[in-house]
Amino acid sequence: MEVRKLKIEMEEIRLSNYAFAEQFKRRTKSFALRVIKLFRALPSTADAQILGKQLLRAATSVAANYRAACRSRSKAEFSAKIGVVLEEADEAQFWLEMLEESEIVAANRLIEIKKEVAELTAILTTIKKNAPKK
Repeated sequence: MEVRKLKIEMEEIRLSNYAFAEQFKRRTKSFALRVIKLFRALPSTADAQILGKQLLRAATSVAANYRAACRSRSKAEFSAKIGVVLEEADEAQFWLEMLEESEIVAANRLIEIKKEVAELTAILTTIKKNAPKK
């Protein structure tokens, strides 16, 4: 049985593929829920709402598409779907940067969520790199 590693608070834990997938599903869903809460706290200005909706779409797509990838019928389909998840995570990271750099949200309020999306992106990059193409 293939085993993957997941870093949790600087500690490596070896998990089976199934356990990893279940834990990562929960993690991506938690990320999406955190973004929903952030969106609800944004100012009602047009720029904040536009950037917030883009972030909301990308972050919820990470969780939804990761679940879809876990239901893939082939290795090629899994690889393609993980590519979509990775793109959405990278996009969510971009929108968080935009909220910060446009000074809509103070940088100190985004530290943890930016750290989380960076970790998700790194994990997804590794999964994509190691996913068989055929």
